[in-house]
Amino acid sequence: MKTNPNVFSNNDITVTYNPCNCINAGRCAKELSNVFRQSVIPWIDLEAASTKKIIKQVKKCPSGALQFHVKQEVA
Repeated sequence: MKTNPNVFSNNDITVTYNPCNCINAGRCAKELSNVFRQSVIPWIDLEAASTKKIIKQVKKCPSGALQFHVKQEVA
């Protein structure tokens, strides 16, 4: 069964989560639990930390299930 990635955005960044790739290491929730919340829907809250911290944490995802894209300002 194919599962579509979950997409979360704010003014600065878009984070996608692909549950099919996730190995449930739990690193995101352990290290930045105010953003990657286990018992709340939506489980990713991009307003709970700085964009810099979120990017740093997403880069630590061992499976690549979490990805990010920084939005560029439109002139």
